[in-house]
Amino acid sequence: MVPEWLIAKPDVQQAGSLARELSLAPATALVLVGRGLSEPDAVARFLDPRLATLRTPDTMAGFSRAVDRLARAVRSREPIGVFGDYDVDGITTAALLTSFLRACGATVHVRIARRDAGYGFGVGDAEVFAAAGCPVVITGDCGTSDHDAVAAARARGIDVIIVDHHQVPEGETAAHALINPHQPGCAFPFKGLCSAGVGFYLAAALRTRLRAEGHFSGPEPDPRAWLDLVALGTIADLAPLVDENRILVSAGLRVLAQRRRPGLAVLMERVQMTRVPTAFDVGFRLGPRLNAPGRLGDAEPALRLLLAEDFAHANAAADECEVANAKRQEIQQRVLEEAIAAVEAGQGGQAALLVAGQGWHPGVVGIVAAKLVERYSRPAAVLAGDGKGAYRGSVRGIPGFHAQRALVACSDHLVRYGGHEGAAGLTVTADRLDALRDAWERAANESLAGGGAPRQLAVDAEVGLDTIDERVADEIARLGPFGIGNPEPVLAAHGRTERTRVVGEHHLQLTLAGGRQAIAFRMAGRDPGGGANVRLAFVPEIDEFRGQRRLRLRVRDFAAAT
Repeated sequence: MVPEWLIAKPDVQQAGSLARELSLAPATALVLVGRGLSEPDAVARFLDPRLATLRTPDTMAGFSRAVDRLARAVRSREPIGVFGDYDVDGITTAALLTSFLRACGATVHVRIARRDAGYGFGVGDAEVFAAAGCPVVITGDCGTSDHDAVAAARARGIDVIIVDHHQVPEGETAAHALINPHQPGCAFPFKGLCSAGVGFYLAAALRTRLRAEGHFSGPEPDPRAWLDLVALGTIADLAPLVDENRILVSAGLRVLAQRRRPGLAVLMERVQMTRVPTAFDVGFRLGPRLNAPGRLGDAEPALRLLLAEDFAHANAAADECEVANAKRQEIQQRVLEEAIAAVEAGQGGQAALLVAGQGWHPGVVGIVAAKLVERYSRPAAVLAGDGKGAYRGSVRGIPGFHAQRALVACSDHLVRYGGHEGAAGLTVTADRLDALRDAWERAANESLAGGGAPRQLAVDAEVGLDTIDERVADEIARLGPFGIGNPEPVLAAHGRTERTRVVGEHHLQLTLAGGRQAIAFRMAGRDPGGGANVRLAFVPEIDEFRGQRRLRLRVRDFAAAT
C-alpha cells in the first residue's frame, strides 16, 4: 500500500530566524519549527539533552515510602526480592534493581515471570520469596494489577514495592508502596516513563539516601552506569522518546556504546554492531534477542545475560538468546502467514482486526499484531488458543487509538486485560470470542470515528535537493533518538535520476543529478529508470563504509514528477 504524504508547512520566516540564531542549516530549522520548537533556548536544550535537567521524582506517589523501606532493608541487611516481567522492560528493570542493590551491599533474590505461568506477579512467586526469607519484594513492570499476589505477599509479612507503568485498575492495592506515574494522585508531570525509567529514579534516590546516612564505606555505585538498561527498556517497550525519556535514552545510548556490561558487549558483537548504537539498533537488533527467551517460555537467559559479570557467562547466555531468537523468527513467520490469510479471507474485521488461531504460540502474537498494523494500518488483536477453552493475545494500536481503553470497552467479555496506549494484552474464553469481536469492532469505530485511517507518511518539510549536505545529515541525527513521540524527520524534494540499479535483489539504488546517492529499501519493483523526474520523501544520513563518510538519502517513498 503506497502511503499518502502529509507534508507540513513550517513557518519559513521563523525557521530562518532560528537558523541564524543557532547557526543551523535551513532544512534542520524547518523541521524544528514544524515540530513546535522555535524558541532558541528550547531548541538548544533539545539538541543537548542533559541528565541535570531531569525533573526530580519527589512528586511521584509512593516514591518516598519506597525509598524509606529500601534504605532500611539495605542498612539492616534484609534479603530483598526482585521480580520482573518477561519482556525487555521487565527484564531490564529486574537487572537494574538487582545489580544496583547488590552494589549497595544487599542480598538479592531475583525471579523473572514465565510466559507459560501467565503475565505478572503471581501468588506462587510470593510464596517463593517468603520461603527465601525476603521481607521486601520489588516488582518491575508488573504488580499494579496483581492484587491477589500482592495480598498473598502481605499476608506472609512481605512489604511489596511496585515499580510499574501500566494503567491502574480500580481497587485498592495491598502494596507497601506503588510507584506508577499513572496512578491517581501522582503529581509527577511526565507519564511516559517505562518501568526501567522508574527503577532508575528509585536507584538514584536510594543512593542519595544511603550516602546521607553514611552507609557507604568505600566507592559508591553510580546510577548512571545503569542507563544502558534504561535505554533498552524504554525503547523496547515503545515508550515515547520525549521529555525525560529522551534525556534518559540519549545518555543510555552513550553508556551502551562504552560496552561496560559484558552481556551487552557480547550481544553487540554478535550482531556486528560497530557504530555508536541508535534507538533503531536497540529496537530491532538487541531488543528482539533479549525478548526471545521470554516469548518462548523462560526469560531467565536474558536476565543472566544482563547480570553476567564476565564474558564466559555472557557468551553462554547469549548463545541461548540467539537460539531462542532463531526459533522465535520461525514460529512468528508461520503465525503471521496464517493471520494474514485470515484477514484476507474476511475474518479479521473492518475498523479493527481480530484474528485467533489454535496452535499459535502466545509468545509471538504481539509481534504478529504489530506486523498486521504495519500492513493494514488498522488496530490489531491476535489471539492464541490454549486448547483448553481460552485465548490469550496481544493488541497493537495506531495513532488516535488507545489499546488499553479499547479493552476497557470490551471488558464484559474478558477474563483479564491490561496494558497502555500503544499495546495491551488480554485473555478471553472461547465462548465469548464472537461477542468480543463485535465489541472490539464497536470500540474501534467509536475511537476512530468510523474506521481505520489510511496509511500516511508524515513529511516535515519540502526542501531543495541542493540544500541537503553532510551538515544537514549530522544536524538531523542530533534530533534523535528517534522513536515513538519523536519520529525520524522526513524531507521531500524534487530530483532527476541519472541512473538506477537493483541491489541485493529487493533494494533500489538511485544516483540523482548532481551525484547524490539514494537508497530505497524494498522498492526494487518500482524502478523508474535513468532520466526520470521524481519526487522523493527521504531521510538524509551519513553512510560510513571502510572509514569513509558520505551523504546518502534513505528513501521512504517516491513518485513520478512532472
